[in-house]
Amino acid sequence: MDLSMNPFSSGTRLRDMIRAIRASKTAAEERAVVRRECAAIRAAISENDQDYRHRNMAKLMFIHMLGYPTHFGQMECLKLIAAAGFPEKRIGYLGLTLLLDERQEVLMLVTNSLKQDLNHSNQFIVGLALCALGNICSAEMARDLAPEVERLLQTRDPNTKKKAALCSIRIVRKVPDLAENFMGSAASLLKEKHHGVLLSAVQLCTELCKASIEALEYLRKHCVEGLVRILRDVSNSSYAPEYDIAGITDPFLHIQVLRLMRTLGQGDADCSEYVNDILAQVATKTESNKNAGNAILYECVETIMGIEATSGLRVLAINILGRFLSNRDNNIRYVALNMLMKAMSVDTQAVQRHRSTILECVKDADVSIRKRALELVYLLVNDTNVKPLTKELVDYLEVSDEDFKEDLTAKICSIVEKFSQDKLWYLDQMFKVLSLSGNFVKDDVWHALIVLISNASELQGYSVRSLYKALQACGAQESLVRVAVWCIGEYGEMLVNNISMLDVEEPITVTESDAVDAVELALKRYSVDVTTRAMCLVALLKLSSRFPPTSERIQEIVVQNKGSTVLELQQRSIEFNSIIQRHQSIKSSLLERMPVLDEASYLVKRATSSQATVSLNKSAPAATPGGSLKLPNGVAKPPPAPLADLLDLSSDDTLATTSAPTAAPNNFLHDLLGIDLTDSSSTGGAPSASTDILMDLLSIGSPPVQNGPPTTSTVISPGQVTKHASATPQVFDLLDGLAPSTPLPGLLLSLDYLVAFLIMRKLTITLLACSPDEQTAYPPITAFQSATLKITFNFKKQPGKPQETTMHASFTNLTSATLTDFMFQAAVPKFIQLRLDPASSSTLPASGKGSVTQSLSVTNNQHGQKPIAMRIRISYKVNGEDKLEQGQISNFPAGL
Repeated sequence: MDLSMNPFSSGTRLRDMIRAIRASKTAAEERAVVRRECAAIRAAISENDQDYRHRNMAKLMFIHMLGYPTHFGQMECLKLIAAAGFPEKRIGYLGLTLLLDERQEVLMLVTNSLKQDLNHSNQFIVGLALCALGNICSAEMARDLAPEVERLLQTRDPNTKKKAALCSIRIVRKVPDLAENFMGSAASLLKEKHHGVLLSAVQLCTELCKASIEALEYLRKHCVEGLVRILRDVSNSSYAPEYDIAGITDPFLHIQVLRLMRTLGQGDADCSEYVNDILAQVATKTESNKNAGNAILYECVETIMGIEATSGLRVLAINILGRFLSNRDNNIRYVALNMLMKAMSVDTQAVQRHRSTILECVKDADVSIRKRALELVYLLVNDTNVKPLTKELVDYLEVSDEDFKEDLTAKICSIVEKFSQDKLWYLDQMFKVLSLSGNFVKDDVWHALIVLISNASELQGYSVRSLYKALQACGAQESLVRVAVWCIGEYGEMLVNNISMLDVEEPITVTESDAVDAVELALKRYSVDVTTRAMCLVALLKLSSRFPPTSERIQEIVVQNKGSTVLELQQRSIEFNSIIQRHQSIKSSLLERMPVLDEASYLVKRATSSQATVSLNKSAPAATPGGSLKLPNGVAKPPPAPLADLLDLSSDDTLATTSAPTAAPNNFLHDLLGIDLTDSSSTGGAPSASTDILMDLLSIGSPPVQNGPPTTSTVISPGQVTKHASATPQVFDLLDGLAPSTPLPGLLLSLDYLVAFLIMRKLTITLLACSPDEQTAYPPITAFQSATLKITFNFKKQPGKPQETTMHASFTNLTSATLTDFMFQAAVPKFIQLRLDPASSSTLPASGKGSVTQSLSVTNNQHGQKPIAMRIRISYKVNGEDKLEQGQISNFPAGL
């Protein structure tokens, strides 16, 4: 037959087929070439062509690597493996590793051939079998062929030992129960001189430690001395060209031995003490001017940090990381920063010595290094170094990139809030941050700043003057403008009259007109931001009361927003204009300074929403029922009332009362509306029934008939309630019915509570919350389901204990195999307490013929505020093989 006439016959050489494929100009041409070649190979297979079987298999492997199906040639692999010659076996085993994997049923047919080749007298054929077994070995093959592999670990040929050790790693991974069969052989291999055998043996020992506790204890007793000898020999050895890399002898063996030492020494003081000296020798003698040396040093540091090393050795390791930070290679600096973050939990003081170098990394050009260094600096901050570290960070904030300012600003604010012990220093740092990066400050940060200023009466004058000067210099920072405008509106007279001057201050000259100018400029500059403009309007309204000569000018500014397309601004403008123009007599009472904001309530709410208590103290305060809350100013305040917490009144815009609460049933309306419903002129009158209040507020029914002529009503601002002699509050219209001549002593203005929708919503919540508890039936849920398991939860609550829930879990096996050593574990957030009762059995019958039950007792300490969340993990054995499943349950019924 003339092969030149049929280029796609089975006799075509591999190189000719590759040349034809590469010559294809389109994908269609390539597919045509492959199709014709595959047809020729199929024909050769059907004719049982033995002369070109190995050539056809080589072609199939190349076609397989191109992504075309080659399953029809799998049996040819087995025929080549069964051949007697080495070339055929080599192609057969290579095809076996490429065309098949451990999931193929055909692989079961090759077990006998592998067993024969593992016992072959030719070491190269043995090597082929070991390589194939190490790549595609399944659990069944591992059990059948483990004795042959174990025997080959004792042969004389180093290449066979090396391949047998690598094949043993695969066997141990597939069947961990076989680990005890290889413990003695692995320990004996550590006495070899060949580096390839040593490297494979160390990796085998590492895998044995992961697979079995017994193997770990055995290797601790029999291998530590050998590992120390290997590491000493390879460190002190002379130049060996076959192992030398950049002047270092076999860094790969160095690293593997160090990793095994870390595994053996973790949690074992005796083993750690034995390897301390050699680790110190490696750490001091290894050169760090090459990547190979740096890799060894890094692994040595990880080993030192992972074992029970002495303090001096740990200091040496951290000093090595400090040298890494001075390296010009960004990768080395990055891994050093990562390792230093881990070292913080081991030796904080040693890491603190490299604080200046770490701070320089925050200013690095590489963004990954900057972010990692910033996280490390945050961990380094404590009460003693908070001020110098904060100063460095704030100074860098001025010149940092815009992309990095957000992260840097968040860290600085967190540091200042967490470690500040001096309110003045806290205010100074926050003012600097607002001036430099106010556009990146989150809302809760400047909210907290306003809360603190309202509570620090001695620093209010200093705050408003500092913010005014900052506003003049850095008016483009949004958060700075908001805080400054709020302070000017509240404490404008302190700004103009230099009230409450501190020794560190210099007096400034600010006129009433200057204060109005500052707010007007902010109002015009932030024409897009509704929140800032609304705050500016409120500040202007308050300044009209603080500075009467500027009322007309302020009125002109306010009127400009009457035609605004934003409803909020339009409404405020109209209402404020009416107050300035028509109600001069009550304006001063309406626009009194806002009462002190409840710092305790704000901190509790902020801590709850972020799952981390933000405090200005070093230790985080925790609110306990019936206890007190520790505040930054050292004043102990009681926790908020349950009703106020229920109505969500612990935000920064809630007005805090300065007098002790009374036991009257109508006090919740006081909290809701921010007003006093008690007639200040008659303290002896009994409060009206809460049903009358609700009827009046909701306009239900008719007001009660008065016994006599009503006394003069005290007319109040929008959203306020009039007080009659009968103490029955009435709801009046917003502004048109206000009498200009009516005095209004001591009333508070909180315009955010004027919206009737908010009132209705709050009252509805209150009514629902005040209804008696009813026994609620919760439907069962399918908490978790996989191909193997189904978990069902049933719920039960005890009357009078809404925060406690008893859950009954039922586990069903969906497979045809029995599950043994069954164990269920669960984890919940910190605000939930969980108790697991023992399961009814550790064996789960197959095919759903039975179930295992287990009870869980859950206490939700934030019931009504946060739902229950739970992560679960289930471990069991199937036919002796360990299995692990895990998941998260997020479909609990509402109200648990």
